[in-house]
Order: sequence, then structure tokens, then C-alpha cells
Amino acid sequence: MDSQLKIGFIGAGNMAFGIAKGILTGDNIPPIGFQELGIPITHSNIEVVCGSDVVFVAVKPHLVSLVLNEISQHVTDRHIIVSVAAGVTLSTLEELLPENSVAIRLMPNLPCLVQEGALLFARGSHAKQEDGALLRSLLHRCGLVEEGPESWIDIHTGLSGSGVAFVYLFAEALAEGAVKMGMPSALAHSIASQTVLGAGRLLRDSGKHPAQLRSEVCTPGGTTIYGLHTLEQGGVRASTMSAVESATERARELGRNASKVTPKVDYSCGCGYCNHNKMHSNSILGTFIEGHVSLQA
Repeated sequence: MDSQLKIGFIGAGNMAFGIAKGILTGDNIPPIGFQELGIPITHSNIEVVCGSDVVFVAVKPHLVSLVLNEISQHVTDRHIIVSVAAGVTLSTLEELLPENSVAIRLMPNLPCLVQEGALLFARGSHAKQEDGALLRSLLHRCGLVEEGPESWIDIHTGLSGSGVAFVYLFAEALAEGAVKMGMPSALAHSIASQTVLGAGRLLRDSGKHPAQLRSEVCTPGGTTIYGLHTLEQGGVRASTMSAVESATERARELGRNASKVTPKVDYSCGCGYCNHNKMHSNSILGTFIEGHVSLQA
């Protein structure tokens, strides 16, 4: 990897910060902010592009066309443009960028913040295998990084991008069940989070199918099979599958809308994720990461 590789972000929300933190360090440091990591900030998208080799476009889907229209004339053949906007297709990105631009579509998820993310990317028509290898090497500390066809990206959004929230809902319900039965709330939530963490690690590290692990917990006439019967009666399996389907379809809808609309400039800060209140008329919060500081193989 080139030790002088420079990376920039347009948009500075949770996803951008999680990716940046993973690139900079593998340490499990608490979420803070770009400035606390020593990363310079600018309100000029063009400055980000001109000073970077790899540019992560980490804005809301409806802002992508606005951003790419602004920076397009400054994108050259040295750039790799990586979009993390849900639903926005590679064809839309390539249409908005100069001819033969290298575009990659990436979908991370929130656990990138603690280097336990699940990330899937697809290369555009002009992105070479080595471009994908470079992106993988940059992101490997963020968690699991896989490449696949673009048709899988929206599915990954429903499965893992939104799926994180589905898991949180289940963890919340586990804890509330314990509270209902008399356990203190703080202890119930602590045990629920550890239960989800432990189950996930065992599932990942054992390589076993979830059904096999589930059956290993069940004993004939025991507590677990009674609880599972109640969950099945409530339709938890079908509801979860439908939730992934709904989130996937919504990602596709966002992509269709993003390809049609160029929004007016009227937004706070512009990144589409953060909570800054200051208005900037035509710029989006961006950051630089100097490669020689952090990007060591």
C-alpha cells in the first residue's frame, strides 16, 4: 500500500466515523469525533476531493447527486470514489461522475464503530480488481469485509445495515421479559447484551448453522423449547424475514429516487447524518486522513 495514500470523507456521520476509526486504528476506542482523532475538517467538498486519492461519499441518498455534481469536474483518473449511500446504484454514480471514473459501492453497518462491522462492496464497471483489494485492505480493521455483485448490496442493507436495529429490538425485548419476571432493569439489559454478544461470537466462530446451535440448547421438555414455541406462535421467524424484505425494498426505492432528484441546497451542515446546527449554503462536512499516519499494511 502506498504510504502516502490520502483518504477523504464527504459527510461525517456515524458510518464515516466508524470507517475512519477502523482505518486509523484497530483499537476499540470509544466513539468521539473526527477532530478528537486529529483529523482536519473542511466545509469544502472540492478541497476534500483535490486533496484525496480515495473519497468516501457518506451522505444521505438524496444528497448524492448534489454532491457528485459539485465535485465531478475535480474527479480524475487517480481517484477512487466510494459511495456508502443506501440504494444509490453504481450506474447512477457513474452517470454523475466523469467518464471512466472508478466507483465502488459500499454498505457498512453501525458496529464499524467498534471494529465489528459487516461490510459488503461492489465494484463499478471501471474499478479493477486491485481497486477492490485496496479498499479491502483499508477496511479490514472495521470488521468482516466481503465483495459481491451489486444485486446483493440492497439485500445486505436489509440484512445487516438495518438488521443491527432488529437485533437491538430483540435484545430490548429479552431484557424487558426479564424485568417483567422481577429482575432489575440495569442487570437485565447487561445480561441481554452479553447474551447477544456471546451468541453472535459462537455462531461466527463455530461455523455451525444457527439451527444446529439452537438445537444444542434445547433439551426435551426443557425451558428453551417452551420459549421457542412461544416465539414461533408469535411469528418471530416470518416477521424477521419480512423485516429484511421491507428494508431491502426500501433501499431499492431510495436508489430509484436518488437517480431522479437533484435536491435544493437547504440542509444543516450537509452531511445528512450529524447533528450540527450551523448552516452551510453549498458545502458538506468533509475530512482528510493522511495515509502515512495510519494506512500501514
